[in-house]
This record gives sequence, structure tokens and C-alpha cells, in this order.
Amino acid sequence: MIIALDHIAIAVPELEAAVRRFADDFGLTLTGTEAVPTESTKTAFFPLPGTQIELISPMSPGEGSVARSLEKRGPGIHHICFRTDDIEADMARLREKGYRLLSDAPRPGAHGTKVVFIHPKSTGGVLIELAEHPEEQVSSGPASE
Repeated sequence: MIIALDHIAIAVPELEAAVRRFADDFGLTLTGTEAVPTESTKTAFFPLPGTQIELISPMSPGEGSVARSLEKRGPGIHHICFRTDDIEADMARLREKGYRLLSDAPRPGAHGTKVVFIHPKSTGGVLIELAEHPEEQVSSGPASE
């Protein structure tokens, strides 16, 4: 079941410059960065009460869906992510309702999460990610890295 807004992801062409802007200009606290090879991205994390902002940038120019998004739409909000306590059950439930998922099974995400994306054509134009964190992965064990 979906239990919270996990994060809002903002696509940026240069992670370091965007990190400085969010930290220096807006006063947000950077808690770390992480490469997410399954998505070909580098991610920076700025927690806020109850959620966080994630800046996402391509690992290499022209590589992956974030690079394609930047080329097509430019920088800006890329997706929103909902936290779930049972990603497989939510995937099955959403498939039954006719939602188009971008993968058949959850993939490894940042912080050891299991993630899946829902196609924007199924959600009124918004790319939505579902993420199950390791502490919520009671029935299936921790995500592999």
C-alpha cells in the first residue's frame, strides 16, 4: 500500500552546480550523493520534513532516460515518488487497473530500495515512481545491490 510521498526528483544537467544552488541559495542540507547505475544517474539528497528533494543527473552525457528527458524537456521536475510497503502487491494492483509499468519487476534504486516507474501516459502525464525501502521489505528481505 502507498504510505507516503517519498521524494520529488528534479532533473539537472550538472549535479555539482545544482547542489551548490540548493545548498547555498536555498539553505537546504545535502545529506549525500549516490550513483544509481540501474537508472544511469547520479543523485543528491536534500531531506525535508516528511519527504526529500532528489537532484538527478545523467552519469554520462546522453546516457539513460534522464539524459533523454533533459534533451527533450530541459531541466525541471522529472518525477514524483510514492513510498510503498509492498511494491509487488502495488504493481499487481495497478496492472489490474490498466496502468502501464516501465518494468516487469522492481529494480534496485538508491538507498537499497526496490523501485518501479509508471508510464506518464497512464497517470495523466506525470512520471510516477514507487519505492519500497529496506525497512519495509519484511516479506521479501532486503533489496540486492
